[in-house]
Amino acid sequence: MRVVKEAEERKNEILDVAERLFGIKGFDHTSTGDILAEVGIARGTLYYHFQSKEEILDAVIDRMIGRMLAKAKSLVRQKEIPVLQRLTLAVGAVQVNDSRGDALMEQIHRPQNALMHQKMQERLLAGMNPLLTELLEEGVAEGICHTDYPAEVAEMTFLYAAIAFDDHAALSGEERQRKMEAFIYNLERLLRMEQGSMTEAVLPLFSNGAP
Repeated sequence: MRVVKEAEERKNEILDVAERLFGIKGFDHTSTGDILAEVGIARGTLYYHFQSKEEILDAVIDRMIGRMLAKAKSLVRQKEIPVLQRLTLAVGAVQVNDSRGDALMEQIHRPQNALMHQKMQERLLAGMNPLLTELLEEGVAEGICHTDYPAEVAEMTFLYAAIAFDDHAALSGEERQRKMEAFIYNLERLLRMEQGSMTEAVLPLFSNGAP
């Protein structure tokens, strides 16, 4: 008996299977036929939702970003946690830290997928900047930091961290350590904070392999 599912449920089922297969076999070695076989649908049903394998990957990444941002937003709203600690937790929430996610990130870091990588960065920035701005504004209100441009500081900080500390960047341990120290130093200058005051908040991001 053929099982008829609602469009959104079927779409998520396709994405669930694709995400798992991309993580196990890699994007290049996963065919639309593999996805069809596991989901148990006809090719026409797949193309009703997605026009290509690349479009499926794009949707998988978009959904993954949505989960990350939802987690980050939830952490930002936990006002009982000190503001600088929430900053660390929020940024940490948008880091990929599992094998399936790592496989997807490896795929979008390939030169032929530069546009996809750019789109991912844009989505993350669009979602994270209001949250980081909110935290900086809270820090300013508490007298922890000082800036007339919290949104711009949040944007510069997030973009720099995403590029400079990309896990796929070819950095030696010494280079990464120097960048980390410079990142903390300059962030404190931007926020007119005493030297060393951001170290405790920012260091956990690096010790966990992030950003």
